Amino acid sequence: MASYASPSFMLLLLLQLWSCSEALPGGHLVDPTCPREWPSAAATSSDYNEPSCQPPAPHIPVAVFPYDVDPMQFALNLEYTEAEFFLHAAYGVGLDEIAPKLALGGPLPMGARKANLDEVTWRIVAEFGLQEVGHVRAIQRTVGGIPRPLIDLGAHNFARIMDAAFGYRLNPPFDPYINSLNFLLASYVVPYLGLNGYVGTNPIIDGYETKKLLAGLLGVEAGQDAVFRGLLFERLGEVVPPYGNITVAEFTDRVSALRNRLGRCGVMDEGLTVPRELGAEGAICTNVLSADRDSLSYARTPAELLRALYLTGDEHMPGGFYPEGANGRIARSFLGK
Repeated sequence: MASYASPSFMLLLLLQLWSCSEALPGGHLVDPTCPREWPSAAATSSDYNEPSCQPPAPHIPVAVFPYDVDPMQFALNLEYTEAEFFLHAAYGVGLDEIAPKLALGGPLPMGARKANLDEVTWRIVAEFGLQEVGHVRAIQRTVGGIPRPLIDLGAHNFARIMDAAFGYRLNPPFDPYINSLNFLLASYVVPYLGLNGYVGTNPIIDGYETKKLLAGLLGVEAGQDAVFRGLLFERLGEVVPPYGNITVAEFTDRVSALRNRLGRCGVMDEGLTVPRELGAEGAICTNVLSADRDSLSYARTPAELLRALYLTGDEHMPGGFYPEGANGRIARSFLGK
């Protein structure tokens, strides 16, 4: 059996998989293990033309109101960030290779690179990265686009976040790309904010196409956050090497506390464990999903999001993930004040 696990055998297997893979239009590899002859029963198309399958007519027959545009375009900042982070981690390339037109001429991201991921984590991150491509495309198609902002996804930036969360410099500096656990902890940082933003945006838009878009985005963003939190919850008490006795649970608690401090609007964020009185119905201390006392998702405004994403606590002062500030009318309006 040892011969099957030898380096030469693994190299040969990888070369065979590479040769059997297909390329998407952007040039990256598709999953060679997908079935070619036997499609999923759930995915098999059929004709469903029954009236009960069609959505009801909207109460307000306006697809996109003018005031829907800015808040939905603001969301592109986070969608760009997630797309670049996940795609680079999984494939070693980003939008400029996979869907270059979607960047709308924005600058290349800084510091993003391929991560050292185990197979399960790689599959999840690769899928999420490709999903983000669809999110960017759907927003641009519905409300128009904004150029991708300059995004800092360098290890040094995530190290700054973790240092700020703990109140001292971790040694060695935190690197999200070095292994799967670190990448999961880094992924705890951004997608949840996108979820908060969509919850906050929902009450202020009215177009039926805009609401349909937001609901679809919110569903997947919430799912992505739940997957990351679930994977981390499985390792709740695990120590994060090489940081002494600091556990996964403490990392999440510290990051959530940092975002609450930066957001400056009270508790909108919770780690994977909470005091029992803050848990679901005040009866449990586990916190797989972050939610308020009625188990509803927290909402954040664009200003709150920028305070956390800039790492400055000030929506007027860029930094963090967006060294030159986020794009779109809402974000740029803060920079003019």
